[in-house]
Amino acid sequence: MEKRRVVVTGLGTVNPTGNSTEESWENIRRGKSGIGRITRFDTADMAVKTAGELKDFDPAKRLDRHEIRHMGLFSQYALYAAEEAVEMAGLSLSKETPDDRTGVLLSTGIGGLSVIEENYSRGMEKGFDRVSPFFIPMAISNMAAAQIAIRFGCRGMCSSTVTACAGGSNAIGDAFHRIRDGYEETMICGGTEAAITPLAVGGFAVMKALCREEDSTRASIPFDKNRSGFVMGEGGAVLVLEALEHAKARGAKIYDIDKETLPREDLEALQLRRLQDLCARVYANVPFYRKRFEENGIAPADIDYINAHGTSTKMNDALETAAIKTVFGERAYEIPVSSTKSMTGHLLGAAGGVEAVFCVKAIEDQFVPMTVGYQDPDPECDLDYVTEGGREKPLTYVLSDNLGFGGHNAVLIFKKAED
Repeated sequence: MEKRRVVVTGLGTVNPTGNSTEESWENIRRGKSGIGRITRFDTADMAVKTAGELKDFDPAKRLDRHEIRHMGLFSQYALYAAEEAVEMAGLSLSKETPDDRTGVLLSTGIGGLSVIEENYSRGMEKGFDRVSPFFIPMAISNMAAAQIAIRFGCRGMCSSTVTACAGGSNAIGDAFHRIRDGYEETMICGGTEAAITPLAVGGFAVMKALCREEDSTRASIPFDKNRSGFVMGEGGAVLVLEALEHAKARGAKIYDIDKETLPREDLEALQLRRLQDLCARVYANVPFYRKRFEENGIAPADIDYINAHGTSTKMNDALETAAIKTVFGERAYEIPVSSTKSMTGHLLGAAGGVEAVFCVKAIEDQFVPMTVGYQDPDPECDLDYVTEGGREKPLTYVLSDNLGFGGHNAVLIFKKAED
């Protein structure tokens, strides 16, 4: 079967650095962090007080107010981002004119956890027959993808990818395969997460996975010697992918990316390691990759920039650095590696989607964003982490990787579109 070329034609995001692609990317370029004190709930009796929350997010700017009341936050973020991406792509999609050749693949790691917490509290107070009749459809993880498919009349494949923190990248990779192999012409894909809740923050905190630093400028500090855990982020990101010929036929702007070399999610585990005795059974292995570049006709020497998983945990950053060295050899020291999680925090199932948007923008602007907050070098992390400010740099191939609990991992490679 002939493999079709796939391109990006639309981008959309809401995340701690901005409520649109352009606002977010401008802040990423400037090295402006979206991390701060948690305002969503009272943290007085909690160990973790810092997160990457959305700022001034008003879903009613794009979504119907009646729908918002019956939609979990993670679905609101996804649909809001999808509206921007579809608009940018110039697609005429609606439920009145359904399209059998457009599909949706959206990831979420935790889904409607805030809805579950709210309804559990209500049930304990008033009885469980008094929970909201919208509780289940607001909470279940597939509803972000479903809401997008319903809104835009997408009758191709519609599914929700749940592979923890690799989910956003997996969703984009799987969507790429659907188009490449001829199942759909267009895919709306990415990730969404709304996990800044008391239960989620408490749960990750007792695993010793979250940073407890109250100074937000020293909280999410990937690759820094004094890093002490990740910072929870929230938001969503959506890409519109299309078959190249389909995009050309309708005169679409190809968003500076040729995804002919996009992904392989078959990754090789570097080794099995215990994160900590406390959570070893939950997170028994720390995976990474040896990317099979030859399958896509490129070599490790072609990669111009790596947008790292870079969570700011001791284990991840050290093993990720070691894996990059294993894959790239001596050239690892020549490749700029940065973590935009230093500005957004870790968006779990939405991380891969948000970072894919940043990779596309990096190629469009020929610009490498920085890792903010870095101060103290770690001998185990000795690559070029772009710590002195963003850089103008020629970029043809950009690599993004994301890893998830349970051994889930994914790599995306983005290529600059040829004229």
